[in-house]
Amino acid sequence: MATNRIGIIGGSGLYHIEGFTHQKWVKVKTPFGNPSDEFLTGRLAGREVVFLPRHARGHRILPSELNHRANLWAMKSLDVHWVISVSAVGSLQAKYRPCDIVLPDQFLDRTKRDFEHTFFGRGIVAHVAFAEPICEELRQLLLKSAKATQARVHDGGTYVNMEGPAFSTRAESLTNHKLGYDVIGMTNLGEAKCAREAEIAYATMAMITDYDCWKVDEAHVTVEMVIENLKRNAQTAQRIIQHVLPRIPTVPAWPCHSALRNAIMTDPKLWPVKTKKELFPLLKKYL
Repeated sequence: MATNRIGIIGGSGLYHIEGFTHQKWVKVKTPFGNPSDEFLTGRLAGREVVFLPRHARGHRILPSELNHRANLWAMKSLDVHWVISVSAVGSLQAKYRPCDIVLPDQFLDRTKRDFEHTFFGRGIVAHVAFAEPICEELRQLLLKSAKATQARVHDGGTYVNMEGPAFSTRAESLTNHKLGYDVIGMTNLGEAKCAREAEIAYATMAMITDYDCWKVDEAHVTVEMVIENLKRNAQTAQRIIQHVLPRIPTVPAWPCHSALRNAIMTDPKLWPVKTKKELFPLLKKYL
């Protein structure tokens, strides 16, 4: 198996990228159920990469149906140590225009499924540090690459993770806007939590598609609007990915890569055999 791979989670438009060679779709079974889709492995910009269509090819999975544990467990089992998330989001502030990129450094959880955003339980207790939920080292590399490719990029911000699948009501959108939050989406928090527990460095490229609905002088968000801007954003994301990949270290040695070192509270002697087996890709270096 190729070692020290870089994972990319996003839409299918990302895979049709110049220079992506040795492509192979790989099916991964996990103890947490099925991932979103098969994983597309290959080489890009001199690095081994693993792509995952977040909502499956053909966009068939709702945000609230995403199995983040299966997706990130599979990434870990494929020896992925860094994940770049490319995600469509709505803008909550006027300064973030459609087709801009925000590189958030914080999340606000407005989901109802946080119990599905951890690998632990079933006899093993762990509490990872999550004050800084994004890998700052990876975020800074993405920022430099975005600037180098002349993308309209914004450094930092809070990503509000709602559940969906309906878009926000105006009252909800106005509240998020007035509280000063930056972007809103439906997917990334669960990925970030599972990535941290899997000791994978994770960062988000939040690609603005619309103004949500707080901005009354703009057209309300529609699927057609989102799809049109998604296509434009995919081209920008491709350029940034090609630029950043060679600049990511080949050895995983950032703080996120040892997130479990002081997080597991249960004595290893008490770990249930079944749970230990299920979490082997995460726990093997601590056994």
